[in-house]
Amino acid sequence: MMQTASRVPLALKLAYTAYMAVLIPVYWHYYGPTNFLYFCDVALILTLIAIWPENALLISMCAVGIVVPQALWVADFLSNAAGFSLLGMADYMFDANRSLFLRLLSLFHGWLPFLLIFLVWRIGYDRRAFWSWTALAWVLLLISFFLLPPPTPNPGLVPVNINYVWGMSDYAAQTWVPSYVWFAGQLIGLPLLAYAPTHFVLAHLMPKAR
Repeated sequence: MMQTASRVPLALKLAYTAYMAVLIPVYWHYYGPTNFLYFCDVALILTLIAIWPENALLISMCAVGIVVPQALWVADFLSNAAGFSLLGMADYMFDANRSLFLRLLSLFHGWLPFLLIFLVWRIGYDRRAFWSWTALAWVLLLISFFLLPPPTPNPGLVPVNINYVWGMSDYAAQTWVPSYVWFAGQLIGLPLLAYAPTHFVLAHLMPKAR
């Protein structure tokens, strides 16, 4: 039986796996297991699972889910570098109380979206990704809102306000609208404003998954 040639370079698979072999135990030690419920960390792990068998659905889901949010993270990181906080998403990267090593590991927020776009280009885009990621995101949001810690004035390294279900700050909940309105806005707004546009672009520009 003829085998399909790999569409992802072996060196890339090895490099990504080596990076994750460092990140997972370090994050688990310093942040604990709940840190892996952030959308970005879920995407990291799904990409690790998918990159070796070149699973188009998992790669496509991650691309749909994080390209827009991580673009906002990059914008916030650059604004912090310029001297002001735009959204608060990347403020921790400039917190001298946090280990430089941990902050360097967190730079994946900047390169992971580009890696996923590359992988989708090589493997193909699976059109089921939008609804698959949306369902996963809803589950993660429900867990984050109802089961995990809300913002607190001094969280330290303990993950709080995971996936920003209480607002953009880890130190205090937003006060613009009632908490349930903010949460409902995430359930509806993320698929409409972040996932659907990404799905539309990828579906039209990327090759269809085989």
